[in-house]
Formats: sequence, structure tokens, C-alpha cells
Amino acid sequence: MCRVVDLKQAVLAKNEAAAHTLRAELGARGTTVVNLLSSPGSGKTALLERELLLARQRAVAVAALTADLATENDAVRLARSGAPVKQVLTDGLCHLEAAMLGRHLDGWLPEDTRILFVENVGNLVCPASYDLGETLRVVLASVTEGEDKPLKYPTAFGLAQLVVVTKTDIAEAVEFDESVFRANVQRVNPGVEVVLTSARADEGTGVLLDRALAVGAGAEAHTPVMARQQQPGHHHGHDDGHGHDHGGPEHFHPHPAVAQTR
Repeated sequence: MCRVVDLKQAVLAKNEAAAHTLRAELGARGTTVVNLLSSPGSGKTALLERELLLARQRAVAVAALTADLATENDAVRLARSGAPVKQVLTDGLCHLEAAMLGRHLDGWLPEDTRILFVENVGNLVCPASYDLGETLRVVLASVTEGEDKPLKYPTAFGLAQLVVVTKTDIAEAVEFDESVFRANVQRVNPGVEVVLTSARADEGTGVLLDRALAVGAGAEAHTPVMARQQQPGHHHGHDDGHGHDHGGPEHFHPHPAVAQTR
């Protein structure tokens, strides 16, 4: 008798188990993990560099791991902050996975790290499916990407615990409509906080650091409605109409506190 195995579900289940283990290990040592997701060119590296510099000025022990398909450009930029930084080249893989993250942290992440920023691969489809054992999931979008971005990628934005708008210094030039963007975010993720930032103008910087420190201290992070509604084994399909498979945005459970494990 043949047994049909859903490889997609098996891959996600394996990742879920690895994320559970990683979350417990990092939580036990007091490390808050912030997973940063965005499209390419959103400005998240520039903003993250400012956050790392601010953390260093405030004597907060931080580190950053940045993932990309190729080149170490982002790591070189982030290392200017003086914080420990590691580049992960995914060799074509469009997202990070929990086991992959764990392997790269092993023997590298300083024991006293309070906050680990993980700059995921620039992509709003694949990374949305994979829990990395994070404490806080943040989705960023620049003002140049359009107000309808949340509607085009409802899974990525719908599972965010914080939404960050970048490059607001040029919002007027590109005719960005903040009210429309906020309304669209609330349509897919009611109640999630939306903050405005500009790394160039040094506006809104420090928000990622502050939110990460608060959650690390026990503050409850936003729990998306989508996360509460989704059940294991329920398939939601892709946000952007891709016919090929990246693992599918299956269930994801946000984790409000560092010590929380499943």
C-alpha cells in the first residue's frame, strides 16, 4: 500500500521543530531575535545600520546576521557599526530557515547578546512561511513601493508584529499616501503598529531597538489575526500569483515573549 507524503508539509514541520528548539535555546540565554523581512531595496540595511550604531551608543549588546543570495556588501556596511556581524550566502535559496540560522549562530553569536537582528533575504513571499525562532517579526516597506504593497503581499504583512515604513524623507516627492498605506495594513493585520522612519534624515531611528528591548523585557508583542485564524495543515497559497512552489505561506505563530516556547 502506497503512502502519499506531502513534502511541503514535511519541510515546514521540520522547520517548525528547529525553530522551537532555537527559540528555547536563545530565550534561555536572554537573546531577543528580530526577523526583518522586506522587498529588495527597501532600505532595511540602512535602517539596521543606524539601529546597531544606536545600540552600541546605549551599551546594548547587539549582533546582526544578514542573508543574501550573493555578495557580502550588506555585512560590510553593517560591520561599520562595530557590532558583531555575519553574512550568510544562501546560494540561490530565497529565504532563511531555522536550522540554517542555528548552524550559523553556533560558535559565533556572543553569549551576552541581548538582541540579534536577522536581515532576511530580500523577498516578501518565501520568508513569510518560515519561523526562524524569532521573538519579533518586522516587515518593512519603503515609500517608493506603493500604498498597495500590503494588499499584494497579505501573508507577509498579515503576520507582521510591527510594520516599518522607510525612506519617508522622499515621501512627498513620490506622492506617498500614508493614510492609504495605513488603511491597507489594517485591512490585512488589524491593530498592528505602523511606524515611519528615515535613515537618511535620522527620523524614527531607534524604534526597532526600543521594541526589541521591550519585548525582551516581557512586553506582549502584537498577535496578528491571521496567525490566530490559521491552523496546521491549512494551505493559503502565494500572495503574488507565482505558479512555482516556495514552501507556501502556511501557519505561523508569533511569539510575544522571549521565554515563550511551543
